[in-house]
Amino acid sequence: MTQVTDHGGGVWSLRVPIPDNPLGYTLVHLLDTDRGPVLIDTGWDDPESWDALTEGLAACGTSVGEVTGVLITHHHPDHHGLSAKVRDASGAWIAMHEADASVVRRTRENPPERWYAFMAAKLAAAGAPEEHMAPLIAARDSGRARSLPGLAPALPDRTITPGDLLDLPGRRLRAIWTPGHTPGHVCLHLEEDHPAGLAGNGRLFSGDHLLPGITPHIGLYEDPDDATVTDPLGDYLDSLERVGRLAPAEVLPAHQHTFTDAPARVRELLDHHEERLTGLLTLLATPLTPWQLAERMEWNRPWEQIPYGSRTIAVSEAEAHLRRLVKLGRAEAVAGSDPVTYAPV
Repeated sequence: MTQVTDHGGGVWSLRVPIPDNPLGYTLVHLLDTDRGPVLIDTGWDDPESWDALTEGLAACGTSVGEVTGVLITHHHPDHHGLSAKVRDASGAWIAMHEADASVVRRTRENPPERWYAFMAAKLAAAGAPEEHMAPLIAARDSGRARSLPGLAPALPDRTITPGDLLDLPGRRLRAIWTPGHTPGHVCLHLEEDHPAGLAGNGRLFSGDHLLPGITPHIGLYEDPDDATVTDPLGDYLDSLERVGRLAPAEVLPAHQHTFTDAPARVRELLDHHEERLTGLLTLLATPLTPWQLAERMEWNRPWEQIPYGSRTIAVSEAEAHLRRLVKLGRAEAVAGSDPVTYAPV
């Protein structure tokens, strides 16, 4: 695959690999401005990824040392991982929505063992079997903190404020808050005519919010210090509709490839999630815990083949769908169940 793609009008994308991940790569976007190049996301913190980023920048006729700013669509390590290295090499500022900046601060402030304990408790409440929780409990109690990706993310220097035009001389780039995949996910709307004359309202850097062929993971917003009952799937569906109304000429996502007709893709995703919610109600004809529901949901492979870490993610996604069903009044927790089970209303 071509590592660098010139999208015209001072916009490029660079394929930055994600180690041992079926997604393969993050599409880091480069935007030329009157003050110098700005990156949208940076990629995973890995030597191979760093080499791909620096080589890609060179292919675009610039270098990491010339980067003046980094705009982060969301805090996940395949997007924010290399931000500190870019800043160290260039002095560039890093900007992020405040909701995700708060996640970054809490992640840095909480010791790894607290995250292990928090995740073990969450999984126990979801009905996970003891053998799944055992590695987390062992890590919590070992006193030897493992190094996990994303546990020491870079603190941002600036806040991305929804609705604002960003301070990028020579460009019109507006921040669109699109929570769901993370609480502070943003899309970035380039309010300029498409360089190839495509009909529509500019171009949209969509991060993980709107992808051409897959749906982003929508799980619970995890936070040991906040017991707020959130509704990530509801946030995501509302955000999808907001992006659909923009009707951009072209979407430049962080994975897969560019595409057109964003409203049609939004409709597909809204229909997909409605079908999924309806299907889950059928599964809940017999009350199930979130873990049991995740075991029965349709994934990209049989449950028996899903690796350990991905099962934890799948349970979080099952819980997000249950939260949505409860909020809509279509399901409820079964009184007295422990761990809690859910059934249709």
